[in-house]
Amino acid sequence: MGPNGAGKTTTIKMILGLTYPDEGNVLIDGLDLSQRPHEIKRRIGFLPERLAFYDNLTALQTLEFYASLKGHNREGLAELLDSVGLRQFADKKVGTFSKGMIQLLGVAQALMGRPSLLLLDEPTTGLDPNWTRVVKDRVLAANREGATVFFSSHILTEVQELAGRVGILNRGKLMVEDTVSNLGSRLEMKPRLHVTVAGDLEVAAGVVREMDGVDEVKVSGEELLVTLDTKAKARVLARLEERGIVVQDFRTEEPSLEEVFLKFTEDVRREIR
Repeated sequence: MGPNGAGKTTTIKMILGLTYPDEGNVLIDGLDLSQRPHEIKRRIGFLPERLAFYDNLTALQTLEFYASLKGHNREGLAELLDSVGLRQFADKKVGTFSKGMIQLLGVAQALMGRPSLLLLDEPTTGLDPNWTRVVKDRVLAANREGATVFFSSHILTEVQELAGRVGILNRGKLMVEDTVSNLGSRLEMKPRLHVTVAGDLEVAAGVVREMDGVDEVKVSGEELLVTLDTKAKARVLARLEERGIVVQDFRTEEPSLEEVFLKFTEDVRREIR
């Protein structure tokens, strides 16, 4: 993840050997890309951000073309089209395809030969919700079958749903890399407790504000929003009950990936303003 110009696509190009790092090495499966490029590239499936296929070839012919380039046999190509929802369009020319259909064909091409590393640059660009679901399911299936999936995206909900680990780039530097759940705690971002009570919310807010471990208390609609230390949640609920305030419902909201992303890229936003 990262703002425009952060270096996401450049990183993918370095992994592909299309551009070269000023320093350091790219290691894939323990092999140095600069020393064994052909061997490594046979293990990679790549979906670029901007796709371009030959308009006069059909979908099936396109996959056959890429199979010949990659040195794969042509068995199972129709099934591969079926897996991304394009089986019925196998004999249609790519020049007649919509942007979303071309994206799906690109996913099929990337999955060809069951690569051990999938590089996906903005994989759901131009897709409607149904086709987005298809791509996500295929990516998750490839991962379950043993492939490492490395992808860039601006869609934070997509990252939160798919990614085991997240790296945030800013101005060419890797600011942080960790699991989604750990990123918020590394920034010391605190959870919010949403509480619904029977009675006056302002009175309840006054009770909670005086407590240790509570950073902020707001009344929002019919809820009390309490930003607090994780360990303070039980004490807050108990204090309300002690004061005779009936808690009707509560839920905890952990720091979102969007909040973490904005925190690490706030210098870019300041320049835009």
